[in-house]
Amino acid sequence: MPAPASSALRAGELFQVLRDGHARTRAELAEITGLARSTIATRIDALMACGLIGPAGEAVSSGGRPPSRFAFSASSRVVLAVDVGATHVLIALTDLGGRVLDESRAAIAVSVGPAAVLDLVVEQAKHLLERSGRDVRELAGIGIGLPGPVEHSTGRPANPPIMPGWDGFDVPARVQESFGMGGELDVLVDNDVNIMALGERAGFWPVEENLLFVKVATGIGAGIVGRGLLQRGADGTAGDIGHVRLARGDGVLCRCGNVGCLEALASGPAVAAALKAAGVRAESAEDVLDLVRHGSVEAVQAVRQAGRDIGEVLATCVNLLNPSVIVIGGGLSAAGEYLLAGVREVVYQRSLPLATARLRIVQSMAGDRAGVLGASRMIIDHVLSPDRIGALVADA
Repeated sequence: MPAPASSALRAGELFQVLRDGHARTRAELAEITGLARSTIATRIDALMACGLIGPAGEAVSSGGRPPSRFAFSASSRVVLAVDVGATHVLIALTDLGGRVLDESRAAIAVSVGPAAVLDLVVEQAKHLLERSGRDVRELAGIGIGLPGPVEHSTGRPANPPIMPGWDGFDVPARVQESFGMGGELDVLVDNDVNIMALGERAGFWPVEENLLFVKVATGIGAGIVGRGLLQRGADGTAGDIGHVRLARGDGVLCRCGNVGCLEALASGPAVAAALKAAGVRAESAEDVLDLVRHGSVEAVQAVRQAGRDIGEVLATCVNLLNPSVIVIGGGLSAAGEYLLAGVREVVYQRSLPLATARLRIVQSMAGDRAGVLGASRMIIDHVLSPDRIGALVADA
């Protein structure tokens, strides 16, 4: 007989204690939760039957038979995490702990449209499953990040400026259909900067409750974590700082149709265009980075100015949101301290002293894996929530 719904839900809550990966005995779990040992034993059995936890050796005995320990079985299911960029896709296979098991990279322009991009994603994803010896039935879900605004509740892009043909496209349905699983397969989609914020925090700043992740690449955007939760805003556009207008940008046209946007002044292509206009050979952000590495004074100055421009917008964000950490990621962040110095210069000058007293402004440590780490985390937090685990236990 299935466990009663209330009991199943409580089993889901107990499971959250074990998600940290530490092995514990029934007695230790009873002490942590305040539940009776008999209740703990029943719920442990239910979670083991679902494959979510397993035996993890024995504790030291204080007399008599050593008590058994139990721990989260992170390898019981796998997650596919997808980061779609302007000109590439990165796909990772992870376990339920977020550990990357395998990955695949491919070059493709997001502008070719959703059908071509998603068909490539599915092809590469199936290859990863096959290469790792995992069956599609072991797939807990698929998380996808896209380089544009996304209505998270439906997974549909919303008027993305660099993604022709994607507006309103039902991304989850297309992927579910390709795997032949329909609504049985969880497919969650979000803006790429949001998932990068999740990935950076999960991997490197887990104790920081208030974090701002800023992506500086073809576009500029921010992912906001407040009180430990991703803040998407009413319609999923929170953090779209790339289209904040700067005073020095009068007459500089942005691809959104406005003038003076931060993105039109400080993104990778914008910095390359400014250098080219000044007579320096630079066609792309990669050219800019190469010039910086080779000591080009003009390139260093241009990157430093981009940092100042970004800092001007972030100073307002700091006063408004009071983050403890600002992480700078994206392609142009590879310029390192040349970019960060400009950001810090303006943020610390223009933000309130109390707001910057403990503020750290750092380069991304996840690098180009931030997106897939975050896409994996998005799925993991969804499928391992107390409600979902409770439902799984009730159906077992």
